[in-house]
Amino acid sequence: MSKEKVVLAYSGGLDTTAIIPWLKETYNYDVICCCVDCGQGKELEGLDERALYSGAAKLYIEDINDDFAENYIMPCVQAGAVYEHKYLLGTSMARPGIAAKLVEIARKEGAVAICHGATGKGNDQIRFELSIRALAPDIKIIAPWRDSRWQMDSRQSEIDYCKAHGIDLPFGNDSSYSRDRNLWHLSHEGLELEDPSLEPNYEHILMMSVPPQKAPDEAEFVTMTFEEGVPKTINGEHMKVADIIRKLNEMGGRHGIGIVDIVENRVVGMKSRGIYETPGGTILMEAHQQLEELVLDRATMEVKKDMGNKLAQVVYEGKWFTPLCDAIKAFVASTQKVVTGEVKFKLYKGNIIKAGTTSPYSLYNESLASFTTGDMYDHHDADGFITLFGLPLKVRAMMMQEVEKNKK
Repeated sequence: MSKEKVVLAYSGGLDTTAIIPWLKETYNYDVICCCVDCGQGKELEGLDERALYSGAAKLYIEDINDDFAENYIMPCVQAGAVYEHKYLLGTSMARPGIAAKLVEIARKEGAVAICHGATGKGNDQIRFELSIRALAPDIKIIAPWRDSRWQMDSRQSEIDYCKAHGIDLPFGNDSSYSRDRNLWHLSHEGLELEDPSLEPNYEHILMMSVPPQKAPDEAEFVTMTFEEGVPKTINGEHMKVADIIRKLNEMGGRHGIGIVDIVENRVVGMKSRGIYETPGGTILMEAHQQLEELVLDRATMEVKKDMGNKLAQVVYEGKWFTPLCDAIKAFVASTQKVVTGEVKFKLYKGNIIKAGTTSPYSLYNESLASFTTGDMYDHHDADGFITLFGLPLKVRAMMMQEVEKNKK
């Protein structure tokens, strides 16, 4: 009789490698490893051999870079979704895409469970599990770090456990930062960052970027085009969205763009500090916003700002596969029909400096905006407008005057 199967979200690191023998020993499952490629790069090298050597029955490496760029990143870019004013949701956006792929592989393999290696202190456990529950409520979820049978509490104990199960891999007792990399960003936590009073050691931390003070002394000009809110070209070269992000990462990293030091509020109730490198994402969001300034009317921009903040919260909390998230994305998508045009800017020592914007849907009217009186605007019209616009203030002030007078 064949064993039941579990699909393990596998990164190839020490944590998820130790989980393979633990799952076999604790649950007597066949372990199907699934590594979802959303832009980790060299981290994926050698995973086949490592997973099978560690006791996995099979390994899937699934590339979702384009899906991630087009169906997860772009809705957040178009919404201007930024968590707590700074965080561009790099990890948050990737988790639902990874979860969807885990569910797909679980269905394909007939697995009864999905396992992830997220800890009980972080946000990722919530993001993975809410997504899996929304897509596959019948599949069991295993979270070893919250399981009383998981006795490992340090890297060394995990190394010892692996060796005891015949897995001798070159895992060091690493004391570097905890990092998460994908197409959109690279996050860093741990070491001196755990003390908010300390300055980050950027020389040691940064991997995608240079500090702004070490960026070139010459600005780099960039021209981008958008069609209905989607980036299409950089400096005249047509590219798919994922390649545009890669190109902007290279440009932004060179000029020290998008380095963020934030103390954020996790969903589980604690504050955590991290450094995020999001060079290309910072440029893309700024360029998109630069075009929206020209083409969206005031009332739409006002509501869209609220929707962007709400989407950031929804995505951060792992609620991608919800009616609310779908509704917000639908509103945002409806605003993007006119976000077409060309954006020019220059990159210089951590800054993105506007250099001109054009669009066939531009609402900027030079005749109206000019200090020279034009045919469409009569300065005298402002008299009646201000009278009516300020009427509630005047009525209230008159009432307060009357109340004060009656007190005497």
